[in-house]
Amino acid sequence: MKDFAHFLWSKVTGWLMKERPPPVSPLCDFNRLVTELRLADIILVEGRSRVADVIKIVTQSAWTHSAIYIGCLDNIHHPKLKSWVEKQYKGDGQTPLIVEALLGEGTIVSPIERYRKDHLRICRAAGLSKEDAQQVIRHVCRSIGNEYDIRHLLDLARFFFPWFILPRRWRSSLFQHNVGKATKTVCSCLMAEAFTRINYPILPFIDRSDDGTIRFYKRNPRLFTPSDFDYSPYFNIVKYPFLGIDDIHLYRKLPWCEQDIYYNDGRNPALKESEAIALAKEPTTTPSSGVVSSIIHLRDQAHFFRKKEGG
Repeated sequence: MKDFAHFLWSKVTGWLMKERPPPVSPLCDFNRLVTELRLADIILVEGRSRVADVIKIVTQSAWTHSAIYIGCLDNIHHPKLKSWVEKQYKGDGQTPLIVEALLGEGTIVSPIERYRKDHLRICRAAGLSKEDAQQVIRHVCRSIGNEYDIRHLLDLARFFFPWFILPRRWRSSLFQHNVGKATKTVCSCLMAEAFTRINYPILPFIDRSDDGTIRFYKRNPRLFTPSDFDYSPYFNIVKYPFLGIDDIHLYRKLPWCEQDIYYNDGRNPALKESEAIALAKEPTTTPSSGVVSSIIHLRDQAHFFRKKEGG
């Protein structure tokens, strides 16, 4: 029975994690991004799998996965920690590595090369000291081997349902099934725990008393999503576009193609200039059925996933 359950789960996991083809046009310069990475940098990934699509709906963000940069094996100075990471990763000591939590794999150490074709963003903790960066790295490396907590993902989704679908009192037991245990985690939770341990703020609750004093309160690390590192005012956003404006000095010198015009997703067939002009001249008073359905879908989705503060 256990073998059958394991077989069924592996099939479901494989179906959820199956990725669509990467975008034809790269959005970031991967080689430059890797060169500029620093220890404890958070790397956000715009996923291409089915589970990533679910996370996008739940979190209302394009960022569906997060990993943390730990450098190369040769850069890990703590002997026991280095030995532990070496057992988990059998590769070149000069390969840039990340620690991440993946559905079906748990918390693992991976070469960042696996995300070469994906849309990435770096979130860098502003003013983080070298000592604290090492503490963050030690925490995430000690979590390597932990299982992925799919229950946590489902529990987190409960916070995004409106009160009339899921009463707030039903959310009060969130994560109580695993309180005090560190055997399972998800990607953003792992990073949030690491920074919380060194008292580095991500999105803290801030209370100002009547006398003007301010006090920071820590959020439960299990409530964080990848996009929270993007929203955090305490993390700097670092982008390395495929062709940077600074590299060519003037945006007017970008190598635009003047013959074809593409739809916004880049996957649809190109429109010739004459066709695009003709399309632009068409009456726009009555939107097509496809546009109408898209508007209705977005309206319903916005209503369904409205923030709980709004009632």
